[in-house]
Amino acid sequence: LNEEGGIDVEQFRVESIYDRVNTTGTAFLGLTVGCAQCHNHKYDPLTQHEYFQMFALLNQDDESTLELATLEQKEKRRRIEGERKELLRIFRPLDRLTDADVLAWQGKLSPEMRSALPREISHLLDIAENGRDERQKAQLLAFVRNLDKVRHAVGGMMSSPWLSLAHFHLHQTRDRIERRLAQLRAEEPDIPKTLVLAARKETRPTCIHIGGDFTRQGKPVEPGVPSWLLDMGPVRSRLDFARWLVHPGHPLTPRVIVNRLWQHHFGLGLVETENDFGTQGIPPSHPELLDWLAAEFVQSGWSVKHMHRLMLTSATYRQSSKMRPELNSVDPRNRLLARMSRWRLEAEVVRDIALVASGLLNSRIGGPSNFPPQPEGVFRFTQVPRVWTADLGPNRYRRGMYTHFWRSAPHPALAAFDAPDGVNPCTRRNRSNTPLQALTLLNDSAFVELAGTFARQLQEATLTDEEKCVRAFQRCLCRPPTPAELQILIGLYRDSKNDWLPVTRALMNLDEFITRE
Repeated sequence: LNEEGGIDVEQFRVESIYDRVNTTGTAFLGLTVGCAQCHNHKYDPLTQHEYFQMFALLNQDDESTLELATLEQKEKRRRIEGERKELLRIFRPLDRLTDADVLAWQGKLSPEMRSALPREISHLLDIAENGRDERQKAQLLAFVRNLDKVRHAVGGMMSSPWLSLAHFHLHQTRDRIERRLAQLRAEEPDIPKTLVLAARKETRPTCIHIGGDFTRQGKPVEPGVPSWLLDMGPVRSRLDFARWLVHPGHPLTPRVIVNRLWQHHFGLGLVETENDFGTQGIPPSHPELLDWLAAEFVQSGWSVKHMHRLMLTSATYRQSSKMRPELNSVDPRNRLLARMSRWRLEAEVVRDIALVASGLLNSRIGGPSNFPPQPEGVFRFTQVPRVWTADLGPNRYRRGMYTHFWRSAPHPALAAFDAPDGVNPCTRRNRSNTPLQALTLLNDSAFVELAGTFARQLQEATLTDEEKCVRAFQRCLCRPPTPAELQILIGLYRDSKNDWLPVTRALMNLDEFITRE
């Protein structure tokens, strides 16, 4: 039995496979396969039996952690673990401090004492005792052992609850061992890890879940796929499943993918219901074009780069976005593509164009996530305290797609501009227009920093004020200003007592700045 609020391990595992089946159906098939989890699909010819055949394909693996260690790292860790084990054997009889002592100390802390704690220790105390991992528990133990030093560092603000646990006498050997243990922790190799799916040696049986309830086992099923989509013989493994999805004759996968690429560049897909190619979806506006693009995609070796280049260099893409009165009544939603669509840029790209305008964009491709600036205190409302330390140097200015993303606490600028939450598959992003977006562009520390860099560049340029205004306008909007727009900019500059920062902030806050047309 689980404690109250605990997690049923098997339920968590089954829910994960539900999510994989449903996400696979959305991402590659463009079908609402999740509807068949509890019963036969109401509209499409997908049965619950077929749903759990796909479930069975993904039910034969376990999630394992794979260490990517070199031989040298393995040998060094083996040596360190051996020495640590021997030191701990000697140390434990000398160490009378326990986790219970730490909890007792924590319970005696007054608000004044708590305010004097180092920030990282305060964060650890915000985590429930049963939620701390071994590293966090060890950090707290080490902190309490050294309370005498902390007491002096904070100017003697600590009173008896601190001293009662700090003043215990241990043999001199303990101090030497502690120093060596700390040294070993610093020397321990940082070995990267990754989650992988490892095939089980023994087959895990799969049954239909009656009503979608994993505790109500129904008829057993064998691994398989909906043969009415494509029959390529037995599909018994995850590898077979992958090959079935990208079979050249598959009727859905290439169409679903090129439709999503089209939607990315043109605002709407040729099939407007990009997540539903079933009977309840909207038929394609240009079916022959969709078929041709799907065939081209397969023949190119499934090259996404080729399809992007093909669409971007087309005459359709290179049309003007200007509205034409004669089209308003004939095609108000531009489904016939007589002009180019116009819409606000995606969340990650909004900051990218500000980076380009400021001249700070780091165009490096690949590598670990980066940590751009964000407002102070945004993690105070999360369940688990987090520490966000903004990068310094070139990593600070990498593209938005590399921004570190926590599902429970996404970067606020990304959330403001409708970035997906990372919890559910998202086939089409919302495009809202809110005051918070304007406030973010105008006042967010990251955008103010970029506008300030841009302003300094203008200040240092050997140009007239008018020429600087023209350059700023062109850098931000990719076009020269009209005479009226130029006079407004010059007036803003002079009203600001010859300060370029209000000019760059205003330009980088325009609707046209964050709009693709």
